[in-house]
Amino acid sequence: MSTPLSGPEPASQAPGREPVGPRPSRSRAARDHAPITLTGLVGKVLLLGLTAGIAVWAAFPLIDGAMWAGLALLAASTAGLFYLYLTRRHIPAKYLVPGTLFLIAFQVVPVLYTASTAFTNFGDGHRGSKDEAIVAIQTSSVTQVPGSTEYALSIATTGDPATAPLVFLVTDPTTGEVSAGDAGGLRRLDAADVTVSAGGKVTAADGYTVLNVGQASARSEEITDLVVPTAGGALRSSGLSRAYEGKAVRAYDSGCDCIRDTVTGQSFTSDEEVGAFVAADGERLAQGWKVNVGLSNFTRVLTDRDISGPFLSTLVWNFAFAIGSTGGTFLLGMFIALVLHSPRMRGTNLYRVLLVLPYAMPSFAMLLAWRDMFNADFGLINNLFGLDVDWFGHSWTARFAVILVQLWLGYPYMFLVATGALQAIPPELTEATSVDGASPWQSFRAVTLPLLLVALSPLLISSFAYNFNNFNAIYLTTEGAPFPADNPTNGATDLLITYTYRLAFGGQGAEFGFAAAISLFIFAIVAVVSTVSFRRTRKQEEVYS
Repeated sequence: MSTPLSGPEPASQAPGREPVGPRPSRSRAARDHAPITLTGLVGKVLLLGLTAGIAVWAAFPLIDGAMWAGLALLAASTAGLFYLYLTRRHIPAKYLVPGTLFLIAFQVVPVLYTASTAFTNFGDGHRGSKDEAIVAIQTSSVTQVPGSTEYALSIATTGDPATAPLVFLVTDPTTGEVSAGDAGGLRRLDAADVTVSAGGKVTAADGYTVLNVGQASARSEEITDLVVPTAGGALRSSGLSRAYEGKAVRAYDSGCDCIRDTVTGQSFTSDEEVGAFVAADGERLAQGWKVNVGLSNFTRVLTDRDISGPFLSTLVWNFAFAIGSTGGTFLLGMFIALVLHSPRMRGTNLYRVLLVLPYAMPSFAMLLAWRDMFNADFGLINNLFGLDVDWFGHSWTARFAVILVQLWLGYPYMFLVATGALQAIPPELTEATSVDGASPWQSFRAVTLPLLLVALSPLLISSFAYNFNNFNAIYLTTEGAPFPADNPTNGATDLLITYTYRLAFGGQGAEFGFAAAISLFIFAIVAVVSTVSFRRTRKQEEVYS
């Protein structure tokens, strides 16, 4: 009886043999029908519900401001998130999308907003629109004129008497009606909701906290500055118990697009380039509006002699501070790590705990402590070593002091990362150099240091970028001092970030547009240095890989 011809037995059926070829993968249908746990379902419902709530909350301001493009983007984003997390597809995107959204919200958007602000005059006196500036000019020029109506006044708030916004409670002397007024205008109160004394002063009102004399006196400056617009002018206080309805002496004339002062006859014409009303003699009203100023903020840094000279000298010191702080902490931390890495050392764990103590302390508290230790009169440094040095009174001693403080605060971090990198270097490499007759220094220079730099170069670059903008290190120790007699805005220890802070938020008021422009300069400098450093690091990795 013959045996029928057949092919070789399939590998999957051959006894004692493993299947040949690719392993069977889990089908898409199986994945799509995988069971959903209760915890996963509850978490998904809560997160998607939170997403929907945030979307609804954000939609109302967009609708109110007629920002239809933003509303459409919000709706599309919300719908995309619901689609992504309600389906079983696009598994990688489920993990990448949250991080991407946070990156856009907290990194990309602030950078773009800063860049857009750098091309404007945004700052004190230039925060709103032209219409808002006109209203502010007219209300701030309100003065009492003969025949102005006077009201009994009570000062109140809708919250904390010390911090909540102020409200004027006034009683009309002719009708006895009580009104509440703030910067938004007057609104009449129901007589049943207020208690009025015989003199017409409000002593209590539903929803308001009436301030006593002491509480009102503590906020007298705010009371004086508060202007309540009315149909015939505006209300201003006259002391703490009386208010008057005055007239605006400056009014806007749409025919000439100017502000006219009815008392002096002076006229202030609108200047759209600077966003302010300017008189013929160059006098400018304090209230202006936000406009695009092009590259003027950037050219001001380079062409204004009062700014460009100090800016360049500060830039040189900024590089010296960042390089000195980063290089000093790296060398000290690496040296200590090498010492404790030696097998002949005993008690290394105790030493390591003691050496990282500066890293465990709050840096702002340590900076303040070091500032006191460098005090010329009662500081620990002078008293301990018998010195008489005014550390913060001279340029070079102040610079040496701040770098020394950074050395003490920063070496523990470099010590920790160098310790980890040393432990990752195979001991066979250094042993091979010893067999070849190399000295310990030659072995360190040829093997250990290059391998350390390959591992730590990204950390050194990030440390340089951090120290380049280390605001706290300067502001909490020297505040930029010492200052030359002819330039109180630029000190010997100022970094670009502290110099910018003083220029932008100094005595002349906040200049957010100018500050944003200098921030972009700083960003460009750090970005160029980091890019060049990373390229050199990549070449170094290729050599030692």
